Amino acid sequence: MSASGGTRAIVAALAANLAIAASKFVAFAFSGSSSMLAEGVHSLADSGNQALLLVGGKKAQREATPQHPFGYGRERYIYAFLVSIILFSVGGMFALYEGYEKIKHPHEIEHWYWPVGVLVFAIIAETFSFRTAIKESNVLRGKKSWKEFVRHAKAPELPVVLLEDLGALVGLVLALGGVGLALLTGDGVWDGIGTVCIGILLVLIAVVLAIETKSLLLGEAAGAEDVEKIEAAAVDGEVVTRIIHMRTLHLGPEELLVAAKIAVKHDDTAAEVAAAIDAAEARIREAVPIARVIYLEPDIYSEVEAAKGADREATPGGPAQHGTEH
Repeated sequence: MSASGGTRAIVAALAANLAIAASKFVAFAFSGSSSMLAEGVHSLADSGNQALLLVGGKKAQREATPQHPFGYGRERYIYAFLVSIILFSVGGMFALYEGYEKIKHPHEIEHWYWPVGVLVFAIIAETFSFRTAIKESNVLRGKKSWKEFVRHAKAPELPVVLLEDLGALVGLVLALGGVGLALLTGDGVWDGIGTVCIGILLVLIAVVLAIETKSLLLGEAAGAEDVEKIEAAAVDGEVVTRIIHMRTLHLGPEELLVAAKIAVKHDDTAAEVAAAIDAAEARIREAVPIARVIYLEPDIYSEVEAAKGADREATPGGPAQHGTEH
């Protein structure tokens, strides 16, 4: 669904960040700009992050084993969570520390053309990477807003690259502003202030990534559109008359578990019920191809149990709890 697009975005970001990191460290060596050092570490951390995303994608492709019967799809979530930790610690905290030291002990920027030239080059390279991430994300985003896409995307790679690239571009502008003000005023404190702003930005992005990937690690249900498709496909109106209740869970970005209790008629034979379950599973897989693990349990619908309310324990034979069950 999104693996190829995510990989293209990651590779583009990795290539851009490696080139940018090298240029920033050269600029720092010649100019002594703390913004350049912070940005260099940021780009190096981003490069490591993209390498982690590629490793996670590779490991997630392993076949299921007896010890891990549902496969390794969540490896992608684990490595995305590691990215948020690295971005927070290596990128954000280092920049805050370096900015504090620069404000406390400012010094004039030497050879100003190095940091300015590198920042302009970095903005161009990051724009290319960001453009690639946007292009690949638009394939999956559909009519969702960017906020909704980042919040609800089940594949973590594209949201991670998008936020990293956005943070990098804003950080470069902040660095350029800090260096520019330091050059205009002759006061190196501005370079330190720019570095602190970069650190705050990276910490905020890291926190957002951590919150979103934590949710994926805990296990998220299918999206509302997929839930509707599954419900419609499961019911045939003849043997399967309704879904009593249903749970869905993403085992990975492209693998969905579906467990549901379905209502059948009390006079249906075991053979009829078994055939109806097989047919329902086939319809669900056709409607939602990522629904690869499906468990359907037949039961007799009870109006009495349904009338007890929405409590999951109190209504094992009640109706599907729309908005709370999924």
